[in-house]
Amino acid sequence: MRTQTLALATAIVLCTGTLHAQTVVIEPAQETIIREYVTAHPVDPVEVTEVEVSVGAVLPETVELHAIEAEDVPYSFVVVDDRTLVVEPETRKIIHIIQ
Repeated sequence: MRTQTLALATAIVLCTGTLHAQTVVIEPAQETIIREYVTAHPVDPVEVTEVEVSVGAVLPETVELHAIEAEDVPYSFVVVDDRTLVVEPETRKIIHIIQ
């Protein structure tokens, strides 16, 4: 009985965490600002083999992030395979991919 209760409690915590996960939406105007910044401040592409590059993936500490120093854009970026990954610097989570 105790094992079942623990399993149920764990499932509730996991589901609750998933339900409350925030999705970051990059508006078209903000994407334009990011594109312009990245174009004006090119960086060398890097190879990421530790994780599948997709929205929601967390980049390892070995990947150098570059701050986007533009008003109202609190994100960083990195270039992987001709794609610009927009990343939350605090969590290192990929929030948007610009092709």
